[in-house]
Amino acid sequence: MKIVLALLLAAPAAAGTFTATEMMKLERLADPAVSPDGKWVAYEATEVSLPSGERNKDVYLVPLAGGEPRRLTSHPKSDGRPRFSPDGKRLAFLSNREGSSQVYLLDLLGGEPMKATSLPNGADAFVWIDDQTVLATSDVRPDGNDEPKPASLARVYDELFVRHWDAWEDGKRTHLFAVPLGGGTNQDLTPGDRDTPPYSLGGPDDYGVSPDGKEICFSRKDDTLQAASTNAELFVVPVAGGEPKRIASNPGYDGACRYSPDGAMIAFRAQMRAGYESDRWRMMVYDRKAGSVRNLTEAFDRHVGEPAWSADSKTLYFAAEDRAHAPIYSVPAAGGPVKTVVSGGSFGDVRVAGSTLVFTKVALTHPVEIYRATTAGAGLAAVTKANDAFLSGFALRPGESVTYTGAAGKPVQAWIVKPATFEPAKKYPLLVLIHGGPQGAWEDGWSFRWNAQVFANAGYVVFMPNPRGSTGFGQEFVDDINADWGGRCYEDILRGTDHAEALPYVEKGRTVAAGASFGGYMVNWIAGHTDRYRALVSHDGLFDLASMYGSTEELWFPEWEFKGTPWDNPEMYARFSPSAHVENFKTPTLVVHGELDYRVPLEQGLFMFTALQRRGVPSRLVTFPDENHWVLKPVNSLRWYEEVLGWLDQWARR
Repeated sequence: MKIVLALLLAAPAAAGTFTATEMMKLERLADPAVSPDGKWVAYEATEVSLPSGERNKDVYLVPLAGGEPRRLTSHPKSDGRPRFSPDGKRLAFLSNREGSSQVYLLDLLGGEPMKATSLPNGADAFVWIDDQTVLATSDVRPDGNDEPKPASLARVYDELFVRHWDAWEDGKRTHLFAVPLGGGTNQDLTPGDRDTPPYSLGGPDDYGVSPDGKEICFSRKDDTLQAASTNAELFVVPVAGGEPKRIASNPGYDGACRYSPDGAMIAFRAQMRAGYESDRWRMMVYDRKAGSVRNLTEAFDRHVGEPAWSADSKTLYFAAEDRAHAPIYSVPAAGGPVKTVVSGGSFGDVRVAGSTLVFTKVALTHPVEIYRATTAGAGLAAVTKANDAFLSGFALRPGESVTYTGAAGKPVQAWIVKPATFEPAKKYPLLVLIHGGPQGAWEDGWSFRWNAQVFANAGYVVFMPNPRGSTGFGQEFVDDINADWGGRCYEDILRGTDHAEALPYVEKGRTVAAGASFGGYMVNWIAGHTDRYRALVSHDGLFDLASMYGSTEELWFPEWEFKGTPWDNPEMYARFSPSAHVENFKTPTLVVHGELDYRVPLEQGLFMFTALQRRGVPSRLVTFPDENHWVLKPVNSLRWYEEVLGWLDQWARR
C-alpha cells in the first residue's frame, strides 16, 4: 500500500485535473460554534498530510462578520469540538494530546491550552453546564468496576448487542457526567445499565443543559432488547442529581433536546413509528411548566434537522432535506406554518446569534464552508473560504438536476456531473452511482468517500439518481422502498439509466454502475437481473439477506425492511436476496469490503465474490482490514479510488 501511495504522489496529475490526490489537499471544516456575544465563530478543520497519509484536526476562530481565520491550536494530536464558555472568556475543546480524549481549556485572551478533565475512560463529547462545569459523555462499566480484567481473550455475552458498528461490546455504557473544571468529584447523572445517550453515527447531540445550569435533558432507550428497538425516550434530571423524569415517550425516537433561552421550553425531534429508523422526524416542544408536548410540524412532509432557538425563544430554526437540497426553515414555537428562510443550497449545523443565523453550506463543487444570513434569510454570505483559492484552479462543474419518470409514473430526480473539460460534441462513458440507506439521498453536497467530481474528472458523465426510498421527496416516497428492495427502486434506477444513456454526449454501451451499503446491495441485485452494465462495483453490499440478519447488529433495520425475522417471513428474505439469482451473474464486478464492518459484515462481500468466481465471472476482491462500513484513512481512500477507477476504466474503455 505504501508503494501505491508513493506512485500516486510521484506522478502529479495534469494541470487542472481534479483527482483523489488533489481532493485530499482540501481542508475539512466542521462543528461551528458561535460566541455568546455573537461576534466570533470557532470551528474545527482537518488537514491531510499526503506523505504520511495522516490526518490532523485543529481549532480555528473567525469573526462572524468575515475575515482571516486565526488558528488556535496546532498540536500534532487532534483538537476538535470547540465550545465557548457561557461568559465567552474561554474556549473548551476535545483533544487526545495526552492519550485519551479529554476536555481542554483555552483562555481567549492568550495562553496555552490546559487539561480540564481526567475522566478515566476519556470524554467523547461535552457541553458547558456553567462557567465552571461541563456535561461530558464517557464510557463506564455499569457496576462501577473499571479495573482491568483477567488476561483471557474470551468474550462472553448474555444479550445483544454483541458488537456494534466497528467494535465488539466490552460491557461499558455511555453515561453523562457533571465534571467540575476546578477539581472535585465527577458526578454520574445517568447511572445504570443503559447507554445515555444511545449510540449515534454523527447525528445531533441527544442531550442538553438548561440555561440556568440546574437541569439536563437526555435520550435513553429503556426497551429490554435494544438491538431490535428504535424507541428512545426523553428524560430530565437535576444537575445536583436525582431520579430522572420522563417527559416524552413517542413510539419512535425522541432526541436532540434543546432548551429555549428563557428556559420555559425544550425543543426536540420525534419519530412516531416504532422500529422504523427512517420515519419522519417531527419538531416537538415540551412546555416545562405545563408538562405538555406540542407537535409543530405534523403538516410538514420533510425530516426536520437539529433545532436551533431564536434569541427571544419564539421561533425554531432547522435544516431539512427537500428535493436534493437542504434549505433552512423556521416555525413558531407556539405553533404555526413552517416557512423557508434560506434556500438555494444544502445547509446544516444551524446556529443562532441574535438576529443572525450561522450554518454550514456544501455543494457538488465544494466541501463544507461556514456561512451567515439574517434570521429573515437576507444577506447570505461566506464566513470562511478555506478551499476557494485551491478549488478555483479546477473549474469544477456544478451538478445539473434532472427529472425523469420512474416506476408507477412517479417523477424521480437525479444529478448529472460532467468533467471540467466537457465538450458537448464528444461522447463519454456513463457512471451510475447508487446511494446507500436505502433511506438517503444524493444532495447538492460533497463527499470525500464517493466524490462525484473525482469520478467525473476521470472522464465519466456521472449520473446520481434519487430513486424510491430517497429522503427529501416526502415520506410516501421514502416508504415506497419498504418490503420492496428489488422492486420500484430497481425500476427507477433502470429508467434513470435509460434517461441518461439517451443524452447526446453519453456513449451508450459503455455504462457502468457502483454503489455502497444499500447501493452495494442494488449492484448485487443488478448483477442477477440484467447485463446492461459493462462493469459493476459493489462496496459493503448485502448479498444474502438471511445470513445478513444473523450477523448484523441493529436488528430493527432488517425486521422493519423485510417485515419480521427470516423465520417469521422467509419468503420476503428469499424474494429480495441477491444470493437467489447467482445463476444470472455475467457482469464483471469489483467487490470491496471493510473487515471492521459489523453493520454489513465481511462475509457478505466474501459470499458475493465467491459466487462470482464460481460462476466464472471476471471479478476482483479488495478488503481493508482497518476500515469499517466507510473507508476513512487517507492512504486507504487513495487506494480505494485507484481500485474503483482502475476497474471501471478496464471495462468501460476497452
